[in-house]
Amino acid sequence: MTVEILINVTAGEARAAVVADGVLQEVLVERASRRGLLGNIYRGRVSRVLPGMQAAFVDVGLERTAFLHVSDIGPRMTGPRDAVPDIRELLHEGDDILVQVLKDPLGTKGARLTTFIAVPSRYLVLLPSGTGIGISARITDEAERERLKGIMGELADPVQPRGCIIRTAAEGATPEALQADMRFLLRLWEMIRARAAGQKPGSLVHEDLPLAVRVVRDIVTSGVERVLVDCAQSHARLCAFAESFMPELVPLIAHHAEPRPIMDLYGVEDEIQRALRRHVPLRSGGYVVIDQTEAMTTVDVNTGAYVGHRNLEETIFRTNLEAASAIARQLRLRNLGGIIIIDFIDMDEARHREQVLAALQAALDEDHAHTQIIQASALGLVEMTRKRTRESLEHIMCRPCPSCDGRGFLKSPETICYEIFRELLRQHQQPGISEMVVLAHSDVIELLLDEEAAGLAELAALTGKPVRLQAEADYTPDQFDIVLI
Repeated sequence: MTVEILINVTAGEARAAVVADGVLQEVLVERASRRGLLGNIYRGRVSRVLPGMQAAFVDVGLERTAFLHVSDIGPRMTGPRDAVPDIRELLHEGDDILVQVLKDPLGTKGARLTTFIAVPSRYLVLLPSGTGIGISARITDEAERERLKGIMGELADPVQPRGCIIRTAAEGATPEALQADMRFLLRLWEMIRARAAGQKPGSLVHEDLPLAVRVVRDIVTSGVERVLVDCAQSHARLCAFAESFMPELVPLIAHHAEPRPIMDLYGVEDEIQRALRRHVPLRSGGYVVIDQTEAMTTVDVNTGAYVGHRNLEETIFRTNLEAASAIARQLRLRNLGGIIIIDFIDMDEARHREQVLAALQAALDEDHAHTQIIQASALGLVEMTRKRTRESLEHIMCRPCPSCDGRGFLKSPETICYEIFRELLRQHQQPGISEMVVLAHSDVIELLLDEEAAGLAELAALTGKPVRLQAEADYTPDQFDIVLI
């Protein structure tokens, strides 16, 4: 599989696209006006402790207070792992604490925090208050896992032990590279501690790297063949960063200086636009419908125009099989997280159901975010979760429709006509009225003049007041006003 990363940087926005064999797999967007907070470290002050929720609100200087659950409070927790202490034993209003953003603010919710500080680099994640050595589950070779753990065990400081996680990118890394990474992280942590000591509560202590550099640090692995960036300044910064921390990647980073926009390569721009739509067409002729709500994301699979070649069960199985890989790609592309309910088309044969679930799991294995699939429910629905840390593509690039208040639908012109009739009946009894004027969208006015003309004439006769119609270009399809003259 050929994997390339395209990075587009402008003054107000940075975007990164992961393309595998010419197909867009993932897109990351960061805007200067609302840059993500994930990984940022703050010196915060506890503003409120909620014992009933086992949580606290912490002021870190953001627009909304952030949320800290008792399970995310680190070094002060004592006792068995499954024994959760009362949060009032750990925090009090007015306490100053060092916290890190675990999840960006999502919708109306503030950022979620943790006191388990984690400082990432290329190969390692330093856990200053932790102990032990963890290793990425994506490193599957047992000999390599043992080798890496052995190297990190030798690098451990017996006087002041720190915890660490060995990242996927460390597979095959030399002892010297891992040692250099650890030295860098320890120096960085000392700088963070010193900065935190001199900051006031509600201050940013350490900010994660910008998107372009973060992508090179976190996503570029041995499978990536090229990193193409269209900004000369960002290209220079990426090369300098790679030279310091991952010199083997420097030859892979290239500057896209051509006049053709970088996101037009492989049709990435068009794919991003399609990722904002509800309907996802399948090559067979079937389609998938994705609806994102505040509580969960629902995915519905349909055969559409696909009629198959053998029998109904085989047609359904083939559609579901194709949809499984398409759904996994769309979840990653749209950055959908939380609870996800998938309604595959009902299959009679158990082996078909198992194969579809296996195909979904295999496709999700390529995802950087942690996912978990639960077996199909009694209703045939597949329940799964995907770790959500940043806002979805839709939430970053779109806003709720001002016409429908984010419902996703509008009242029909026919419904508006009947609402107008009822409002005319209410208003005609006011004294001193000689005429009533209806201001509405052109579609509604057209319906009143055509199919509903008889009803409008009957109403005018009933009220004894003439009714004049006036189309308004700036009105939304479900907006109208009655003017009394």
